[in-house]
Amino acid sequence: MEVPLMDLKAEYQDLRPQMLEAMDQALSSMQLFLGPNVQALEQEFAQFCEVQHAIGCGSGTDACQLALEAAGVGPGDEVITVGWTFIATIAAIVHLGAQPVLVDIEPTHFNMDPALVEPAITSKTRAIMPVHIYGYPADMGALQKIADKHGLLVIEDACQAHGATLEGKRVGGLGAAAAFSFYLSKALGCYGEGGMITTNDAGLAERVRLLRNHGYTGKYDHGTIGYNSRLDEVQAAVLRVKLARIEDSLARRRHQAELYRERLNGTPLFVPPEEPGYRHCFYMFHVRAPQRDELVTYLQERGISTAQHYVHPVHQQPAVARYGLAECHLPVTEHASQEILILPCHPYLSDEQILYVAEQVREFYGV
Repeated sequence: MEVPLMDLKAEYQDLRPQMLEAMDQALSSMQLFLGPNVQALEQEFAQFCEVQHAIGCGSGTDACQLALEAAGVGPGDEVITVGWTFIATIAAIVHLGAQPVLVDIEPTHFNMDPALVEPAITSKTRAIMPVHIYGYPADMGALQKIADKHGLLVIEDACQAHGATLEGKRVGGLGAAAAFSFYLSKALGCYGEGGMITTNDAGLAERVRLLRNHGYTGKYDHGTIGYNSRLDEVQAAVLRVKLARIEDSLARRRHQAELYRERLNGTPLFVPPEEPGYRHCFYMFHVRAPQRDELVTYLQERGISTAQHYVHPVHQQPAVARYGLAECHLPVTEHASQEILILPCHPYLSDEQILYVAEQVREFYGV
């Protein structure tokens, strides 16, 4: 049996009539520059995230950078974040001339460890940027208390967390602003690149709108030096089709996660629990796996695709050595890089495929 890690072809075939109609309408109108689909998606995504403002941009990386810059982060500032993330989180900080300050993750859900944040604060600290890794919310309550105590902003890297909730509130509205990615693999992904910034701060939202569009205030008038980071109108049309179905998609992911939890019980795999008040979106189903590399080969030989995330954590990447990050002491992050395994989890997997994966895992460990 073949079990793909993701299946964009199956998704497209399922949504093809709606997709072709939406894209044709967008192209037929030739309003391709911040047109009706972008405007409608911004309103619909703001409603989905339960926030006042959502501003489309070119990518999740841009969303992180624009959110930070609109919040006032600039040269000489420090931003506290984690090393257990994609390098885009770090790139967004350094592109602003700011310094990333990395703290370790907690070992259960692999999110920012709040106990390590306050010791990392200096007179240069401007913001805290937690990453809702794999779609599980960081401890925003604890982080916001620290931020309030020290006069800092919390900017959510929610690029992996579309639809996740904490105490009944969607991520995207839990800090001063949040950044989302619409990369093709996300729980809400387009067929190219795209991103979104969400916030309840009208002033911050207006600064993002200026920054994403060259600081444009009127024809040939520019109020600030900005960027060319406009969400494509066709991608917005694609995203609107998918957003209309996202609740069903998230429900399917949760169902698969429950099947995994049930069938992997009693194996050596550590499956992170879902704590009270937290609701995972299961962008990815991740486990901590002893003998991970051997398990990967075993599953691959049986038609099951997996992924090993952040085998070389960001602080160990050559690209960040010049920023002093190679000297960071992140033992939990480094240990996770040796054991974290991503198992297939997406709306187009059948229960039979999930059970097959679990069966093969059990056979590998002999349980």
